[in-house]
Amino acid sequence: AVDNDVHIVGFSSLAAGHKTLLPQLVEELKKRGRGDILVAIGGVIPAQDYEFLREHGAVAIFGPGTVLPVAAKKLLETLTSHVQEEESDD
Repeated sequence: AVDNDVHIVGFSSLAAGHKTLLPQLVEELKKRGRGDILVAIGGVIPAQDYEFLREHGAVAIFGPGTVLPVAAKKLLETLTSHVQEEESDD
């Protein structure tokens, strides 16, 4: 992600590793000077974990049954908002 200058990283959690892996990913991006890269997560994630994930850097969470065009729209809206915020900070 860092080498390719991406805007968003998405990953899937199917084995209950999301509460460990997401904070590690966000921290590693920050260590590499890329805390600006957004992180989205999907998979079999209990609703009670959503707040924890948001608090630890998830900008979007997609559970089972998420409709692909809906997810794509959400990511585009999130990215657009993020870019506008960055531009207004300059």
